[in-house]
Amino acid sequence: MNRLIFNQMVKYQTANLDRTFAALADPTRRRILAHLARGNHRVTHLARHHDMSLPAVSKHLRVLEKAGLLRRRRYGRVHEMQLDAEPLKKAAQWVEEYRKFWEGSLDRLAAYLEKTNKATGKKGKE
Repeated sequence: MNRLIFNQMVKYQTANLDRTFAALADPTRRRILAHLARGNHRVTHLARHHDMSLPAVSKHLRVLEKAGLLRRRRYGRVHEMQLDAEPLKKAAQWVEEYRKFWEGSLDRLAAYLEKTNKATGKKGKE
């Protein structure tokens, strides 16, 4: 039973990471996030700033919202977008785990090669 719960949690986390990385894969969405990192903006302002039609920006914003990277506030007909960096933090943590793995692997390889070179050097001198 615990294994089933764990597997569902992993799948949920994987789905969130997938949405985050898929959203970040598009350069327009990355530019929108960079713009929103400087402060909240109305959708109409984002459309003007990114030289896009309102429907085109809205499509990008929906992808970012589904990934949890944005929050939308409505004031009547005005929609204001706010960056939510929590999914970026989780993605960075995931990348960090792999960085640690690869650095450890490369450090072990370097140590092995150094040890092998020293052993080969001693044999060549004898």
